Amino acid sequence: MSRKLKELFPQMSNLLAPSMAKDHPNLPVVKEEGCYYYGEDGKEYLDFTSGIAVTNVGHRHPKVVQAIKDGADQLTHGPSGVIMYESILELSKRLGERLPGKLDCFFYGNSGAEAIEGALKLARHVTGRPYAVSFTGGFHGRSMGALSVSTSKSKYRKFQQPNGLTYQIPYAEPKDGAEAQCIEQLEADFERLFDHQVTPDEVACVIVEPVLGEGGYVVPPAGWLKKVREICDEHSILLIFDEVQTGFGRTGEWFAAQTFGVTPDIMAIAKGIASGMPLSATVASKELMAEWPLGSHATTFGGNPIACSAALATLDVIEEEDLLDNARSQGAYAIEKLYELKQKYSSIGGVRGVGLMIGFDIVDPETGEPDSEGMMNILNLALEKGVLFYLGGKYANVIRMIPPLIVTRNQIDQGLQALEEAVIAHEKELVMNK
Repeated sequence: MSRKLKELFPQMSNLLAPSMAKDHPNLPVVKEEGCYYYGEDGKEYLDFTSGIAVTNVGHRHPKVVQAIKDGADQLTHGPSGVIMYESILELSKRLGERLPGKLDCFFYGNSGAEAIEGALKLARHVTGRPYAVSFTGGFHGRSMGALSVSTSKSKYRKFQQPNGLTYQIPYAEPKDGAEAQCIEQLEADFERLFDHQVTPDEVACVIVEPVLGEGGYVVPPAGWLKKVREICDEHSILLIFDEVQTGFGRTGEWFAAQTFGVTPDIMAIAKGIASGMPLSATVASKELMAEWPLGSHATTFGGNPIACSAALATLDVIEEEDLLDNARSQGAYAIEKLYELKQKYSSIGGVRGVGLMIGFDIVDPETGEPDSEGMMNILNLALEKGVLFYLGGKYANVIRMIPPLIVTRNQIDQGLQALEEAVIAHEKELVMNK
């Protein structure tokens, strides 16, 4: 450990708010590179988190690092509108060519929550309607507008209950590929909502994660998302996709909208956009954005020129290294191997995923019930073996596997071998503690 880090690390709980410092696993690191973190303990850690779906092209990709350095030689800050610069305009042009439909006009922010705030404000302003509908289990951020549509965990809203301008209905619960039942349930839920709580002509937007993220990596049937689109069209409701976590190749296409064949009216994008630099965007058509006049939304730091340069390099890397194809092929391989582990170990419950966005449940081997303590034990045992996974899910029993899109088959094997050893050790502990 560097002398300064060694001195400061024990003071962490005094220097940082618990809500910032008390996550898993607070691994002290001194460097990152590719698919690896390098710990202060001298160990190499295979990172299956990508900084929570951020460093999709790997940590410190040389092309991204060079773009940051070159960008800093020209501009470090760019309050767009006061000045204008090449990187923000080039990024907008190139993103518009990769997004589906008419999603080609951008308002930039710094984080996923900011992109969601912009999406909600845009929908309400354009429609003149006050209400938003979201899905139980969804996570859209912790700022007050984003929090109003987030229901992945009640603790996020404790003492912070939002303004009441939102309604929630259940997210899809796909079991055994029962797409028809999911669609029927969705139609019934919307009908009940519109009959008993809010009329559809009061609803500005429906906001949905195409794949449930923090809520446990639940992958809905494509037909379910298409039905959401149809219901919105029927009632002139704007559809917002929260692609903060699913974007930039994570699902095997540029965006999950393309993976599922459903185009929203508004999209919120962030995380993987700039390989770790703070950047996000609220995206809609030129026609929709034109109805959002000057002064109704603004930013000081959004669309920072260095961050935009990093984003342009990120787009280059994804294309030049065929990372969309790699996400599909390595993801399919990883899911196949996880199904094999599920057959061998009763601690592993459901397995699901799309591209390199993969989740699997940890359960009590005897009851099959969610086992959050077991999940944490397996995470810690895997970390001891040099592999970093992340947690999620309503019951905090889901392990998320979200490696950089540059991950190789050998690295998948290495990570899953560590996972298997961790599960074996966990199940032995359970037997010994009976």
